[in-house]
Amino acid sequence: MDYVDFGQTGLKVSRLSTGTGTHGWNHRSEQTDLGIDGLANFLRAAYDLGINFWDSADQYGSHPHVAKALQDVPRNRVVITTKTTSRTAEEVTQDVERFLRELNTDILDIVLLHCMAKRDWPRQYRGAMEALSQAKEQGKVRAVGISCHNFDALCTAAETDWVEVVLARINFAGVNMDAEPSDVVPVIQRMYDSGKAVYGMKVLGCGELTQDVQKAIEYVFQLRAVHAITIGMKRRESLYENVRIVEEMASKYPLTARE
Repeated sequence: MDYVDFGQTGLKVSRLSTGTGTHGWNHRSEQTDLGIDGLANFLRAAYDLGINFWDSADQYGSHPHVAKALQDVPRNRVVITTKTTSRTAEEVTQDVERFLRELNTDILDIVLLHCMAKRDWPRQYRGAMEALSQAKEQGKVRAVGISCHNFDALCTAAETDWVEVVLARINFAGVNMDAEPSDVVPVIQRMYDSGKAVYGMKVLGCGELTQDVQKAIEYVFQLRAVHAITIGMKRRESLYENVRIVEEMASKYPLTARE
């Protein structure tokens, strides 16, 4: 598995991230439906194949599953994203402390403000941003950012210095994306060029593009501006196949060096 510098965060991640949030909301997902042991075993299997990047969120309810997997994986060998839907400084501060307990860790690698959907999100959620910045200064969080669910919010993220990590929807068909690929790709390129860490979700269009997984993954990798992709998987066969494809595409399309 190929590992890359994740923007300017100081983290090194595999080009494939194990997602835990397929159709995830209200503290459940298709992955958490596997049960704590089931998903924990899957995460450990992914780690054994070289995947050191796990994508979780409070709304997926996957913290206990990740914590279970960490019992058998060295904490300093994996990079874990989580996400908060809280929007005030007080709530975000409380979430950080709760996430640390739930994941049974001394530090959260990446915390994202989940599901940004408005152009002026930095003004509306200034307190939440400041709380994450304070947590970072206190050594409780390594990197901060947002997950995007709106094109205007994505454009704002590209121009916002506070943002270190962006989870963006991207696929060749424009399925479940914030805008057409022709509009989204230039924004992602600006983020990448500015040193932000970018990883892609909905690469398989919430399952609609699984008829040609290789085509879907190759499309994102040939952009050479997306550090990693996160895919929610449940079956070992899909895990092995996706690892094979990602390894092939990472070799074929290495990331573009930033100027």
